[in-house]
Amino acid sequence: MLDTMTLTKILGAFCGALLIFLLGKWAGETLYHVGAGGHGEEHAMGYAIETGGDGAAAEPEEEVDFATLLASADAGKGEKVFSKCRACHKVEPGANGTGPTLYGIVGRPVDSVDGFAYSGALEEVADVWTPEHLDGFLANPKGYAPGTKMSFAGLKKPEDRANLIAYLETLGG
Repeated sequence: MLDTMTLTKILGAFCGALLIFLLGKWAGETLYHVGAGGHGEEHAMGYAIETGGDGAAAEPEEEVDFATLLASADAGKGEKVFSKCRACHKVEPGANGTGPTLYGIVGRPVDSVDGFAYSGALEEVADVWTPEHLDGFLANPKGYAPGTKMSFAGLKKPEDRANLIAYLETLGG
């Protein structure tokens, strides 16, 4: 059983902690209060960051035709881009990872690798993996085929997608 002195110490520690908490809260609100009451109604910007623009909307970048990009794509650079895919996909025939093998994917029917359980979402948007379908899917998998099991966010640069597709075309099939 606790004696009187121990109970007094515990109660004193609790009261001291409560006092520090309340004083700290009051001091914080006093120091950092930004509402009305003593600060005036006008607030001036402390500093401005120049962006170099005159406020007019920037011209959109010129879109390059995907066929043109694919014609000038570099399969060697595409192999480097494939390093982002390597965690889930293999390029050997019949070797599935978390995702299906990508061996011979260009021109292959969608959802056609034996031994891989597909979600069925891809069949809703494509029949065959053409370079154009691959480009759309690689840009935004979840947006292109809602319900797909692929959790990859996508490749934002069209050049990276074209290079990757050029590399995938070299894998045979």
